Amino acid sequence: MTKRILIASALVASVMSCHKSDNQSCLPQENSKLHIPAGFPVPEFPADNEFTNARWELGKKLFFDPVMSRDESISCASCHKPALAFSDDVALSPGVDNLPGTRNSPTLTNVAYQPYYTTEGGIPTLEMQVAVPVQEHNEFDFNMVAIADRLLLDEEYVDMSFEAYNEEPSPFVITRALACFERSMISGESRADSFDNGNSSALSDLELEGRELFFSEEIGCSNCHGGMNYTSYEFENNGLYEVYADSGRYRLTLLEEDIARFKVPTLRNIEVTAPYMHDGSLSTLVDVVDHYSAGGSGHFNQSPIITELDLSIQEKSALVAFLKALTDSNFISDERFHN
Repeated sequence: MTKRILIASALVASVMSCHKSDNQSCLPQENSKLHIPAGFPVPEFPADNEFTNARWELGKKLFFDPVMSRDESISCASCHKPALAFSDDVALSPGVDNLPGTRNSPTLTNVAYQPYYTTEGGIPTLEMQVAVPVQEHNEFDFNMVAIADRLLLDEEYVDMSFEAYNEEPSPFVITRALACFERSMISGESRADSFDNGNSSALSDLELEGRELFFSEEIGCSNCHGGMNYTSYEFENNGLYEVYADSGRYRLTLLEEDIARFKVPTLRNIEVTAPYMHDGSLSTLVDVVDHYSAGGSGHFNQSPIITELDLSIQEKSALVAFLKALTDSNFISDERFHN
């Protein structure tokens, strides 16, 4: 287990999730900040962090506040911008002292439904994940205790903390409030969703062609990018390189079969989350489709699913068109998520 995971685990107590039979207690009220698209399940909330508007408001304030970083120069929103589906538009987002991040900032779209967190998959809850960027040297380069000490000097934060969790600002409060806010980042109103929900005119002919290719056995995109969130959440190597600077899941497991394997990302809102791949090395969706069409570089852990497709120009255009139809314009413009 890596050092950062041990630190995150020590900072945040393990939590129990609401059981599905208890989901009624987790359902949002009419005036809730939590909006759930048609056909989506209610996210499961930990027993000590069930959703309330007060917790959401505190989490949002923290998300946009550079108080979270050592030199107060960046916030969570610096690398996870709402208009970009809570991702960034650079390969590696800068942290404190303008140090480059180590990986491309992933979208936070539908993180409420993820079974584990970070590219290695070594963090079991959102509450624990919050501690990871805080203590990363190239990100916030700080710690939860010091953040709590800062918040104790702010009367507004003290009041909001008591309203949300009936206690003063603490690592417990900070991690849970941020996780509560992030669980509300639910996206499921793209044109592709509209089509799936029965609107036969939601997609153009080109997008429908791309959809058919995407889910076909021949192309096989949905083998890794299937399900509600267009991801299997498995760990795969897609043949981006023959030799990787980033060892991927191997950092967690130290197993040779995990070298350069990364968690499969969601494709929701993929149009606005460029650049792509774990290192942001592919600039456009055309580049991504070209990569898969070519069949990968042949890394020794490359997934057997990745084979040369030799797609035509028309097929590539259709796939790109369908991927763009996964954009949820309501989500990325939602005023709830803008500061």
